[in-house]
Parts: sequence; C-alpha cells; structure tokens
Amino acid sequence: MTAMTTRPTLLNSCAFAATAAEARFRINAKPQTPRSTRVVALDAGAAAVVRELVDHTWMGTRFLTFDASTAPPVDVAADGRLADIVLLSAEGPVQLSDELIDADFTMMIATANDGAVAATVIGRACVLRGIMTAGVVVGEGHQVDAAVNALRPHARVLLVTNDRNDVAGIMSAVGA
Repeated sequence: MTAMTTRPTLLNSCAFAATAAEARFRINAKPQTPRSTRVVALDAGAAAVVRELVDHTWMGTRFLTFDASTAPPVDVAADGRLADIVLLSAEGPVQLSDELIDADFTMMIATANDGAVAATVIGRACVLRGIMTAGVVVGEGHQVDAAVNALRPHARVLLVTNDRNDVAGIMSAVGA
C-alpha cells in the first residue's frame, strides 16, 4: 500500500479554482428566479439607508421600516408563540407575518439598537419559516456595538460596515 498525502481544505479553496476545467463550473449568470427579498430598516438611521436603496431597480424586493416610536409594544413570547409586528411599507402599515408569506430572504439593517425587539421578532419568524436572514450594521462607534449585539442572535450572516454602499452590494450578490 502506498501512503496518500492530502492537502488540507482551506476555507477559501473554492476561490482558487483557476484552471479552465475548474472554472467551467462557475456560475456567472444571475439567478433565473429572483429572490423574494424583504429589507427591513430597524431604526431611523437604517431607514435613511433604505430610502437610498428604493431608487435602484430590484426584482422581488420589498422595503420595510420598523418605527419604534409609533409601533405598539411587542410581546416577545417566551412560550413559543410567534409575536407579530407592524412595519411600514410604501403602501402603508403591514404585518410582518403577511410580508413573510412568500419571502425567502430577509435583510435587517441597523445603525443603533432601537430595533432590538423587532430584530428578535423578525429573526424568530424567519427561523420558523426557514427564511435566510442577514444583518447589516452601518456606522461606527458605540451605537454600532449595540446594534451588533441586537442583531447577532437573529441573523445568520452579519456584516458591520461604515460604507452605506455595501448594502446595495450585498443585495446584488444575493440576487435581490
């Protein structure tokens, strides 16, 4: 028997597919079926970021805002009941549960921890429905730390950036 030597699989190994044989398996086209994406601003600063995104052309994306100052108190039940929250859309108030019916990707955007309760409700609702979640924290300083702590348990992917343009880049990358 001959001894086999193996190379460790590196986390970035797929990025090194450089031969023609390997490169033919890359997918360079946009998805045929666009995602049904929900982008939720969790605070006033995040709402400003979302307003900038609305002007772009997005397929299957709805933009929503949680306004802690006008929203009724949210009961985040510990007994397994699913709480629901009111979000604001371009058409007016909507229920989170209605917005998630056909969603397959939800991105929560925060600049502070004002929407921590909303992040909890949205995160739990998405887990129960099998909807992929991402969190983006935009800004720097103490407010960012609080926003990260609010989103971390409820977003499968979490990006912290001080560049507002990164949000549009993420949306393009996931096919929104």
